Amino acid sequence: MAAEGFNFGLGLQNDMSWGRYLEALEEGRAGINLPKGMVPAPFLVADVGGEIVGRTSIRHVINDFLASVGGHIGYAVLPQHRRRGYATEILRQSLVVARAHGVKRVLVTCDDNIASIAVIEACGGQLDSLVPAEPGAPSRRRYWID
Repeated sequence: MAAEGFNFGLGLQNDMSWGRYLEALEEGRAGINLPKGMVPAPFLVADVGGEIVGRTSIRHVINDFLASVGGHIGYAVLPQHRRRGYATEILRQSLVVARAHGVKRVLVTCDDNIASIAVIEACGGQLDSLVPAEPGAPSRRRYWID
């Protein structure tokens, strides 16, 4: 996913041991030692038959940046596992987790691409607005899911 400008292992650094990475994920979930601008969020992976196919981050609170372009949930499916319904299921399960943590109205955003739009709308997303992106980049689409 690096070729797409997307970091699958949120917060994973090249020189980080697996054990330290797991500690950092737990700290992120608990809101400990967060970098500036980050909010507490569990990082979960989707496993099918023992193989990781995707991931999600579920933010129970959002800051100004996330309210504009990030939302409560950020999810991804590895390229080799796309077009199999995994993204839709990852978002559905993420909604369950978000609601279990008190988020009643969930903001999800995406770039202007047909696959992401279809996933969010299949999960009940209602388009709220388009947020201008960096010059030359497509606008971000903001959806609310009740």
